[in-house]
Amino acid sequence: MAVSRQEKQAQVERLRGELSAATAVLVTSFEHLTVEQDLGLRRQVRAAGARYRVVKNTLIGRATEGTPAAAVCQKLKGVSSIAYTSGDAAALAKKLQEYIKENPSLRFKSAVVEGRVYSVEEIVQLAALPSKAELYSKLLYLLQSPAQRLLGTLAAAGRQLATVVDQAVKQEKFSRPS
Repeated sequence: MAVSRQEKQAQVERLRGELSAATAVLVTSFEHLTVEQDLGLRRQVRAAGARYRVVKNTLIGRATEGTPAAAVCQKLKGVSSIAYTSGDAAALAKKLQEYIKENPSLRFKSAVVEGRVYSVEEIVQLAALPSKAELYSKLLYLLQSPAQRLLGTLAAAGRQLATVVDQAVKQEKFSRPS
């Protein structure tokens, strides 16, 4: 069934709106994926707070005109799909990399993250980075660590004083006033 020109234009405008708000766009090639594998990939991408689309190369090219993703989407060849997010780009790259390990028929082509074009090697490096949540928890731990040590040191002095006084009372080292 042929798609009318108006429907194609509506798809392009909808995709352009989504991509203009995206901070990361990853272009992949997905030859020989079964429907079940594709649905699994879509679930994983959705879990990362992102979207995954299979769109004709010409429509992707039209939808990305005037957006940062135009650098990697204008002259696509072969079977292409895009995954994009306005959230954590590392989390999306990590989910896709995990999926690629299980299904090597999916491959990275290129990416644009916050206006910068990434090669396949750089996407793999991005996937190896910890997520924003992990980085925040490590930073919070580092900020809390000195305060915890200070409190431990202050509490230790009081504990030691209480132990010394308790031992002195047990050994009757204190004289009673007469």
